Amino acid sequence: MTAHGDDVDFPIGYPSYLAPEVIAQGIFKTTDHGPSEKPLPSGPKSDVWSLGIILFELCVGRKLFQSLDISERLKFLLTLGCVDDTITVLAEEHGCLDIIKELPENVMNILKKCLTFHPSKRPTPDELMKDQVFSEVSPLYTPFTKPASLFSSSLRCADLTLPEDIDGLCKVDMDSDHLAERSIEEVYYLWCLAGGDLEKELTNKEIIRSKPPICTLPNFLFEDGESFGQDRDRSSLLDDTTVTLSLCQLRNRLKDVGGEAFYPLLEDDQSNLPHSNSNNELSAAATLPLIIRERDTEYQLNRIVLFDRLLKAYPYKKNQIWKEARVDIPPLMRGLTWAALLGVEGAIHAKYDAIDKDTPIPTDRQIEVDIPRCHQYDELLSSPEGHAKFRRVLKAWVVSHPDLVYWQGLDSLCAPFLYLNFNNEALAYACMSAFIPKYLYNFFLKDNSHVIQEYLTVFSQMIAFHDPELSNHLNEIGFIPDLYAIPWFLTMFTHVFPLHKIFHLWDTLLLGNSSFPFCIGVAILQQLRDRLLANGFNECILLFSDLPEIDIERCVRESVNLFCWTPKSATYRQHAQPPKPTSESIAVRSSAPYFSVDCTDPPKTDLSRESITLSDLKSEVSPRISAEDLIDLCELTVTGHFKTPTKKTKSSKPKLLVVDIRNSEDFLRGHIAGSINIPFSAAFTAEGELSQGPYTTMLHNFKGKVIVIVGHVAKPTAEIPSGKTRRPEDAHFLASELTASLQKSKQYETHLPYRKSIGH
Repeated sequence: MTAHGDDVDFPIGYPSYLAPEVIAQGIFKTTDHGPSEKPLPSGPKSDVWSLGIILFELCVGRKLFQSLDISERLKFLLTLGCVDDTITVLAEEHGCLDIIKELPENVMNILKKCLTFHPSKRPTPDELMKDQVFSEVSPLYTPFTKPASLFSSSLRCADLTLPEDIDGLCKVDMDSDHLAERSIEEVYYLWCLAGGDLEKELTNKEIIRSKPPICTLPNFLFEDGESFGQDRDRSSLLDDTTVTLSLCQLRNRLKDVGGEAFYPLLEDDQSNLPHSNSNNELSAAATLPLIIRERDTEYQLNRIVLFDRLLKAYPYKKNQIWKEARVDIPPLMRGLTWAALLGVEGAIHAKYDAIDKDTPIPTDRQIEVDIPRCHQYDELLSSPEGHAKFRRVLKAWVVSHPDLVYWQGLDSLCAPFLYLNFNNEALAYACMSAFIPKYLYNFFLKDNSHVIQEYLTVFSQMIAFHDPELSNHLNEIGFIPDLYAIPWFLTMFTHVFPLHKIFHLWDTLLLGNSSFPFCIGVAILQQLRDRLLANGFNECILLFSDLPEIDIERCVRESVNLFCWTPKSATYRQHAQPPKPTSESIAVRSSAPYFSVDCTDPPKTDLSRESITLSDLKSEVSPRISAEDLIDLCELTVTGHFKTPTKKTKSSKPKLLVVDIRNSEDFLRGHIAGSINIPFSAAFTAEGELSQGPYTTMLHNFKGKVIVIVGHVAKPTAEIPSGKTRRPEDAHFLASELTASLQKSKQYETHLPYRKSIGH
């Protein structure tokens, strides 16, 4: 609890029972010792000495050292190192030698073992249990086995046994104290939600006492700073007072919660839609804002119990964890839930312990500079222990990823995981190691310019896709994403928002794929839209140097909407993490919703997008989409070996307009049903403006809707009227012109060029 006494300024225990090595150690400061020579003044062997003193007192029927003051007691205990027989000297000092001589031999043996002066020769508790004196009682006790943790390579069910009374399992006593069966962490968390205040309780019991500052001044002070005449602060002295926290308020708050709430059913999953298994009475609470739900004691109890059971069944219940996480994640279970969403598995503690975190490396200096600047408003992360944990986790990541380097911002990325798993560094490291490849693949290469540039270019296209008016304005004033978005994506917004906002943002981020951050970025810009449109370059720079308050709940909500409306291939990046290989040899197109556990990058097929050079990508205002997405958007069907779900044609208005820019002959030979033909050769006037024609009205009617430009594969020899610079493809040129001509619409104006030829 005190890191072997390292976290407190006093020895653990009472003077009469302290082991000699604890007394000899005295008071020390951590700064006086390096990590290798840091002493451990208190530990299992120290407790064996204390046990020996207690046994001695029980044998002789009196307390030891009562006639001596504290300093004399300590001196006497230290002098025991100069004698051969500790037991005899103690007995003579207290006039009970006759009693000691009459003790059975096995009792004398255990006393001698416990009161061995040198800790190196003193047995450990485990060794002591093998003494003959315990031979009769040892078989009566079940040997302690440490339960397997959630993330380990051992079988968690290896030691499970069914109770003899199987019928009793089916009979749940609804009047029994179900709260008492929950873990102490859960009960304390709920106690705080129900209005409990630990500091207030300790103040009422006078454990915490306020002292006027003037009373803390010393009476006498040397020039070197040594002071005299101050009373020692109570916080620097051992106080073993036990304060019992009353559960009356919590029980009263939960009086209407039935016993079945503590035993939710997990096998009644009949729907593929996100749902909550919590009680029906809580359905009203589930519609309340997240911040209110997180403070509702009854709602949190139900969610905590449900998540606790689901996580104990991880990874078997992984899909159900995803579904419940889409409703919300209880703050108490957030650390483990994130680990499950990231797919953390295996013996994480053994892996973390095996990493060398002590040997100096060149990155140490930069880590030492960054840590004191990272989320230091938080008490945990700003504490000396927080800094030490930060250092170890960051060094573990750097050492275990030799192909990657430490970039500034990695500390911010580590902060949420360390905060949630403050007492489990291995899990914090495992989560961070799983998060970075998924969302920041190759971002931490020594030369990451090509990855960053591609990412920012795709982000620019996403802005143009969802808000062309804003995109055109930002491009006109030269306010490009390179000037403001690198810290956003390199730290996944942890450098921009405080931790409490990051938790709500990442709860949703972890449910999306690597493209979801683009949608978060666009959602942030849309909250600042009016101010950005009204300002020029300098004002925008000032605006982003101190980002205004962002409504994170609105940001999350809009990000999900943007994500669901964005074709999967529009955010294609050739430097993204390659999709995991599937066991099936035939490509299958998933019919899963965009925002789900199955929202992974699909395997590459003949209808997928092809990679293009970075220069070509930068020259295109609007994003490309794949033939697969065009088929989905047009609600078409495909024959052949692609197993595409057949979609019923709806009689409502079409949700997109397909503009075919091939010549009339090719269009008449075959085209997508419902598409209109605007041959590229006749699309522009001599001045380079979009020419008027029968299609003009239709184009304007599709303001705010999706417009897809399709055509043949690019022909490099084609020419553009009015001497305009040749674009990689006619489709991209027309898309940019449409973006400019229809920019005044306040709705989405999206133009998605289609790379594959129609004949294909």
